[in-house]
Amino acid sequence: MIYTDNAATTQLSPTVAQTVAECMNKVYGNPSSLHSMGKEAAKVLFEARQTIARCINCQPREIYFTSGGSESDNQAIRSAAHAGKKNNKLHIISTAIEHHAVLHTLDRLKTEGFEIQLLDVDQRGWVSPRQIADAIRKDTCLVTVMYANNEIGTILPIKEIGEICRKNGVVFHTDAVQAVGHIPVDVQKDNIDLLSLSGHKFHGPKGVGVLFARKGTALENLIDGGAQERGKRAGTENVPALAGMAQALKEACDEMQQVSRQEILLRDRIVRGLSQIPHSCLNGDRENRLPGNISFCFEGIQGESLLLKLDEKGICASSGSACTSGALDPSHVLLAIGRSREIAHGSLRLSLSRYNTMEEAKYIIKTVSQAVDYLRSFSPLWKDKLSGKKPFVL
Repeated sequence: MIYTDNAATTQLSPTVAQTVAECMNKVYGNPSSLHSMGKEAAKVLFEARQTIARCINCQPREIYFTSGGSESDNQAIRSAAHAGKKNNKLHIISTAIEHHAVLHTLDRLKTEGFEIQLLDVDQRGWVSPRQIADAIRKDTCLVTVMYANNEIGTILPIKEIGEICRKNGVVFHTDAVQAVGHIPVDVQKDNIDLLSLSGHKFHGPKGVGVLFARKGTALENLIDGGAQERGKRAGTENVPALAGMAQALKEACDEMQQVSRQEILLRDRIVRGLSQIPHSCLNGDRENRLPGNISFCFEGIQGESLLLKLDEKGICASSGSACTSGALDPSHVLLAIGRSREIAHGSLRLSLSRYNTMEEAKYIIKTVSQAVDYLRSFSPLWKDKLSGKKPFVL
């Protein structure tokens, strides 16, 4: 099988798998225990915290371990919102293309009396710093903007947005789940107060993530119980998985330039090839996008049918976010960048990793082209377009 669904989850790095296995077998003490086995586990936990802190340029005490990006998003957003509420600040700014972990959290806050302002994006999926500056009010308590979009791969101007928030005294959170480990992320240079990341997006284990909270940023608990994570996240830490996540992030950062060059080479080759398919379009910014992200729409087909056809041919892909893969509605991201519902239904996302090859890229181009032709040949809508009864959109 050719795996091109790395935005959903990634293959575990062999060295990370070894780290996790060794830790499970040898470092199985509870890091909160006072005996020697507990102290050994606490040492591994501290080293993992140090490693991750170095990778995003923060202090170890600003790292809080969570179960993944969704939990980190929830805790960050709810914490900033409720801290603002104490000062009668109930206005929150975000964008229309955020992950549902952000959007659904904002929906819940709306029921608590918060005013949520979702900014529009342009056809690239880009929101400008000027839009943020114009939207900030005296009662704004939080700006939350994703670092890079999980569906179309567009990288947003996080540093500039963070600078605007800093000047206006507004807390800035970014969902960096798709960015960390793939492009340079520096919470100091980027003026970030709160950041979410997830281990399984960069060849680490599933079920572990990080919330970075800048010193002095208030956090409220989602999970109460023990005093783990300095009292901000109860529950015995998953030491083996956290050690594996730290190892995976270190590898990703150490090898980022080399891996990015390889992914960009494959990405651009596939984009050129798929662009030859009539009535197709690339989604997202052509240049300012994640190294391994390819998002296309093909007129006259259904994305789900294309995915099944590709799976038959040995290619694992997706039509967008795995979190909404069971939904019948078209992607909110594609609608936000101006795709019609008809076109948005014919989407394909290919997300590459260090393990993909040029041979696979060539096979993908050939197979997708054949699959689109095959599916169009059975489509009454496509026949109407060819006959002129209905107009082409792309």
